[in-house]
Amino acid sequence: MRRKKDRSNGITALYERLSRDDDNAGESNSIVHQKQMLEDYAIKHGFTNLVHFTDDGWSGATFDRPSWNRLVEGVKNGEITACICKDMSRIGRDHLQVGFFTDILFREKEVRFIAINNGIDSDRQETSEFAPFLNIMNEWFVRDTSKKIKAVLKSRGSSGNAHTSNIPPYGYLKDPENPDHWIIDEEAAEVVRRIYRMTIEGKGPYQIARELSEEKIERPSYYLGKKGLGNHASNYDKENPYMWRGNQVTTLIARPEYIGKTVNFRTFKNSYKDKKTKRADKEDWVVFDDTQEPIVDEETWLLAQKLRQNVRKADPMGEPNVLTGKIYCADCGAPMYNHRERKGRERIYYTAKGEKRTSYSNPADCYECSTYNLGRQKYDRHCTCHHISTKALKSIILKTIQETCHYVSLNEQEFVYSLQEESEMKDIAVSETVKKRIERNQKRVHELDMLIRKIYEDNVIGRLPDRLFQSMLTDYENEQNELNKIIETDTADMQRIIGGQNNVERFLKLVKKYENITELTPAMINEFIDKILVHEPQGKGADRTTEVEIYLNYVGQFQVPVEQHEPTEEERIAAEKEAERLRRKRESNRKYMKKIREKSKEFAEHERIAEEKSSDSNVCVEQNVTSKSNRQKVKGEKIA
Repeated sequence: MRRKKDRSNGITALYERLSRDDDNAGESNSIVHQKQMLEDYAIKHGFTNLVHFTDDGWSGATFDRPSWNRLVEGVKNGEITACICKDMSRIGRDHLQVGFFTDILFREKEVRFIAINNGIDSDRQETSEFAPFLNIMNEWFVRDTSKKIKAVLKSRGSSGNAHTSNIPPYGYLKDPENPDHWIIDEEAAEVVRRIYRMTIEGKGPYQIARELSEEKIERPSYYLGKKGLGNHASNYDKENPYMWRGNQVTTLIARPEYIGKTVNFRTFKNSYKDKKTKRADKEDWVVFDDTQEPIVDEETWLLAQKLRQNVRKADPMGEPNVLTGKIYCADCGAPMYNHRERKGRERIYYTAKGEKRTSYSNPADCYECSTYNLGRQKYDRHCTCHHISTKALKSIILKTIQETCHYVSLNEQEFVYSLQEESEMKDIAVSETVKKRIERNQKRVHELDMLIRKIYEDNVIGRLPDRLFQSMLTDYENEQNELNKIIETDTADMQRIIGGQNNVERFLKLVKKYENITELTPAMINEFIDKILVHEPQGKGADRTTEVEIYLNYVGQFQVPVEQHEPTEEERIAAEKEAERLRRKRESNRKYMKKIREKSKEFAEHERIAEEKSSDSNVCVEQNVTSKSNRQKVKGEKIA
């Protein structure tokens, strides 16, 4: 017969737990009431060595509670011989976990378990028969509470008047008068604005993070943590206040909140038991406009998102290329790759007097069609050699921006009228067609709703068989889904057409910002240039030309009007003389370079012959020395 454990010297654990939901239920669940109730019961029934284990403010859905962990550790060590609680829900509200502790661990360690209000005492087996059902009901309470909380959060988040996030992002603070409204924190907002400016200047997230760290600007988690804000207010890293990371910068750049939007339901949990938060798809986000004052304007934010689509790695010179993702081959449409070197190629030549000289060509810095370049590496031919130097390209960009800004500044009304006229010619026919298609498809979607409702009613009253109902329902729903996709695309096209006027205003604002420019900057390139198309070069030598198409942001390709006038007789003669002068100069240069090359070859050949003679004479000397040495050796042998 098994001998019972001696419980006289063990600890009697009195366990109390209170969550916020339990606190709302009334005074009977308070910690003070639980302690008094457990002490009275223990003394009345002769329990001694009483020790309280209290978890105040902890949910029953989790078992990672400090006092409960100490109680379990005492049970495993054999220090605790009895555990008393008010009812089963105090232990927890997960029927599997509660069952493990009460039916497995406590029994294995011979710990007496008592739930007073439920009449459960492990020493009396018959009292525990209903315990599993109680545990299921306790878990159902948590499940039901979770559903209610989710419904409330769903309603708040969908109203547009509240944020589902309790903590504002870096750059904002809660309004003291209205916690659901955010106000700008100017100190942090200025850092956010600077990050966007640096992005438009062509700098990548890691370069921005490095500069902020070097300038000792406090990183977001430290800045918020020292104020008692943020998700890590109690455990932020105090040792590295300026350690910015590239992913932090990327997260800040991508936040729509900085242009005044509210984004709800970014994250979710599969179940109230799941402690790991997951990121929701963007399609499931609920976004509201103009809910708080923006920190950056929408044009800046959109440009930053566009620039982030192209990774800007540092080139061999240690600088990111600002034109990355903007230059394309006009024939095959592939992006053009930048080729850049630290120093030019070395070239040795001889002057007319025979002096040896060394020269270095300019370091390579050009763009080539990626399709052509990659195909050539595999000894295959794709596309053709589209090639242009970076210097020439930047010169063309600067000239285009200068001429456009100068023209628009002097002829603003004419510029607006020409764009509107061109846009109307393209969009009037399109907008009428799209508008009619949207109306027709919306009418059909409404008809399908009526048909689905009709066949559902026929199926319910038995007029339409289930098999036929399911087949018709599937067809109607598939057609409806396809129509909704078409309506969504057409609506986006209509918004683009309607937004044409806004684009003109944005471009005029940009022109006024760069009215008197003298040099090209990365920010200017990113703000003005949408894309650049480079055509195949035409001609040879000095007559070689390359056509370049530049598309500007907001307005596309714009050609500054140039007044055409017939040249006078004097101008025509002057142009012919200049062309003849250039021809003679090129011919003279060709003859001179041909002469230099021939002399260089002659001097190089003379040097080669001289080196060979010098090498032969050295060989002869070595042979004579060896022969003399051998004769002396033979003579010595004879004497011996």
